[in-house]
Amino acid sequence: QVQLAESGGGLVQAGASLRLSCAASGRAFGTYVMGWFRQAPGKEREFVAAINWSGGTTYSADSVKGRFTISRDNAKNTVYLQMNSLKPEDTAVYFCAADRFGTTQSMARMERIDSWGQGTQVTVSS
Repeated sequence: QVQLAESGGGLVQAGASLRLSCAASGRAFGTYVMGWFRQAPGKEREFVAAINWSGGTTYSADSVKGRFTISRDNAKNTVYLQMNSLKPEDTAVYFCAADRFGTTQSMARMERIDSWGQGTQVTVSS
């Protein structure tokens, strides 16, 4: 099982960009489906984006398509979330997740998450 640690959050103005990173420790990172989720105050955790083990398949929520891009570097055991054109409604704690045997679709449904990170705060001011 991998351990996950997010970084890169912060306070930005609307329209700005941020890149989140999720560093994984443990074995076999390259075999995991990885995902990003977010949770705003008073709301349920929601899916943002997922990427398969090779990086060849990605899947994103409609709310972030065209603005957010998920990618991974298996040599560095890291998954990224590039966030462009940020909006105030993107404000949330962003979590990284790992799934050893799932797909990007099952990740989106949170069917079998093996590991969660501790989260990183993203705040977008208007």
